[in-house]
Amino acid sequence: MTTGTQRQPAIYLPHGGGPWPFMHDPNGQYDGLARYLRDVPGSLPQTPSAVLVITAHWEAPTFTVGSGAQPELIYDYGGFPPHTYQLTYPAAGAPAIAARVAELATQAGIDVVLDPDYGWDHGVFVPIAVSWPDADVPVVAVSLKQGLDPAEHIAFGAAIEPLRDENVVIIGSGLSIHDLSFRITAAQATDFDQWLQETMHTPSAGRAARLAGWADAPSGRTAHPREEHLLPLMVVVGAGGSDPVERTYDDLLFGLDTAAYTFG
Repeated sequence: MTTGTQRQPAIYLPHGGGPWPFMHDPNGQYDGLARYLRDVPGSLPQTPSAVLVITAHWEAPTFTVGSGAQPELIYDYGGFPPHTYQLTYPAAGAPAIAARVAELATQAGIDVVLDPDYGWDHGVFVPIAVSWPDADVPVVAVSLKQGLDPAEHIAFGAAIEPLRDENVVIIGSGLSIHDLSFRITAAQATDFDQWLQETMHTPSAGRAARLAGWADAPSGRTAHPREEHLLPLMVVVGAGGSDPVERTYDDLLFGLDTAAYTFG
């Protein structure tokens, strides 16, 4: 553990849709999420040395870590106002932290690639810009691994858990309900959300097995027709270890139950 610091948490949080913080929201759809994200820094034991973000919007053949010193933004969304394609977020990268991720994963027998050129997609810069608007904490982005196997992502999270004792916050950026077709009903979303709550509060020995079978959960494939927004949770579960977990955000987003979970 870094001298004089406490263990940082591992957090799975919703990043919302597109560049929402940078647009007018007349209906207050995102007010609750904005409050939650703004409160994240104050919930930490101290200012982190870096924020490591596993993003739902980056998939690679192998777990890949952005290792650039000053990553650029990737505007990976469509149909939004022109100014949202000119946004900036000038936080620094953290090449040394990226290298440490690779070291820990390699020690666990997991292949990792360092990419100094890949930037920050909206799964990274959107929530982080709300939480750290002054861009004064370094950020490192991490991809999902193609195939989206829950066990592989839990194992990767377990491998990088020591970063939490090195003053790095681990964040999984996704959405606990993610149906872009908007065919899911509120009742179906609640069914899956209740299953997810039960799963997250299952003792750690059984949690991984339940998560591996998420597609068979009530309304599982309706809540996640494709599971990329759920997989960051798997990494966070691995990085959470045996720490207690708390549901730290519980609100409706797009009229559907949406949650965040924090370990530690």
